[in-house]
Amino acid sequence: MDPLDNKYDIIPIKEVYEEFLTTLKPLFKDLPFSLAEENIQSRSRGNILMAIANKFGYILLNTSNKSELATGYGTLYGDMAGGLGVLGDCYKLQVYELAKYINRHQEIIPTNIITKAPSAELRPNQKDSDSLPDYAVLDQILYQYIERRANPNDIKALGFDNALVDRTLKMINNNEYKRNQFCPIIRISPKAFGVGRRMPIVGKYLS
Repeated sequence: MDPLDNKYDIIPIKEVYEEFLTTLKPLFKDLPFSLAEENIQSRSRGNILMAIANKFGYILLNTSNKSELATGYGTLYGDMAGGLGVLGDCYKLQVYELAKYINRHQEIIPTNIITKAPSAELRPNQKDSDSLPDYAVLDQILYQYIERRANPNDIKALGFDNALVDRTLKMINNNEYKRNQFCPIIRISPKAFGVGRRMPIVGKYLS
């Protein structure tokens, strides 16, 4: 049992992952390791979790947060699998605050989960910061663009780096196709993805 008294099982994915690579070897040949192989790890886990949910009549809870969904930092059919998004309307820093609140009287969520650098853990020493801006800044830009519906120039006028704003908003718009395929989200804000914020997948709505 874990600190939350949830039953859990440990299921290795090494053999499943290596079988995928063996199957794909004739196509991948000797091309260098890339995002494709990283995502196979996530999709291997997603398939196993969905199989368990199907077999026992469970619903797979997805734990992608709003910051990840906004920027497309997730693998379709992998860690984006699930029947219900329980954190999908909470920005990354809000998730940390929720964890701290749960731990306000005693350690229920292990402290190292809260304090360690966030990582997709798909390659050695990988960190979210390799691909994303610092969440302390990113979440502010996301909030202005999503909740406040501020345009790029207004966000830049607040003092954020121009290139960072452009990069962030490009990530948001380029990944609409991922959110379009995501499971329903528990809504806590006026602009939850899905029911609260619908945008065209290919619309050039920044121009």
